[in-house]
Amino acid sequence: MDRKSSKPSTTRTARVAMVAAVYVVLCLVLAPFSFGAIQVRVAEILTLMPIFGAEYIAAVTVGCFLSNLMGVAMGTTAAVDIVFGTVATLLACLVTYQLRNIRWKGLAIPASIPPVIFNALIVGPEIAIFFSDSPATLPLIAWNAFTVGVGEVISCMILGVLFARIVESTPALLKAVRA
Repeated sequence: MDRKSSKPSTTRTARVAMVAAVYVVLCLVLAPFSFGAIQVRVAEILTLMPIFGAEYIAAVTVGCFLSNLMGVAMGTTAAVDIVFGTVATLLACLVTYQLRNIRWKGLAIPASIPPVIFNALIVGPEIAIFFSDSPATLPLIAWNAFTVGVGEVISCMILGVLFARIVESTPALLKAVRA
């Protein structure tokens, strides 16, 4: 929303659409890594975007929804992932936004933790329950939660924190995401 009015600005709407599109493109280009029991969804870097504004909650959530929808169309995932994956991303972005001003040694590490937790606890069991050829035992659920969590640590806590640091330390980028 514009600071002067309650109507969304064209620039802000365009930025939201662009972030959602980048999420989708990253998932599709890196599809072998973006879907499955062991995944490093590089697009999850963008789950740190809410530290730059609340509008990015919608951007990343829509990007995730569309990516999972495309994953179903490509046969790389099932329709259940549209719901569970999108809910995990929405919850992660909401909490990331709440942690947006907290830094550890100048880094947005606290804001990078929610995507790891929500995806491990939601997508990990989802994979074990809906995508496994064997029964969803507690060890299998824990294993899938662990592997999804590791992928999220790589995407969010390493690459995402680096991305946020680059944006925060580059005045032109910071202005572009907050304008």
